[in-house]
Amino acid sequence: MNEFKVITLCGSTRFKEQFIEIQKKLTLEGNIVISVGAFGHCGDNEVWTENTKAMLDRMHLAKIDLADEIFVINVDGHIGSSTKSEIEYAKATGKAVRYLEPVED
Repeated sequence: MNEFKVITLCGSTRFKEQFIEIQKKLTLEGNIVISVGAFGHCGDNEVWTENTKAMLDRMHLAKIDLADEIFVINVDGHIGSSTKSEIEYAKATGKAVRYLEPVED
């Protein structure tokens, strides 16, 4: 068994700086962190072709499959539809879900 917890980051790619900051923080705490590979809301426009976006969405679910838990980057409480579906998927597959900011269930 691996001694390191694996955490997949989820959230809007508009929060690029927070993704980078949280990836560093969680890594220094002794976790293996899986993040997004492109920030479509921050200028990585190649994300927005239909086939690419669909592929990246499927890939992110595969990243959740690899993780012990997900960490949701919900700046100012923002959770968009893609992130909401990732949270639902994580819960359905038995993954723990943590949030940057508190949420009401």
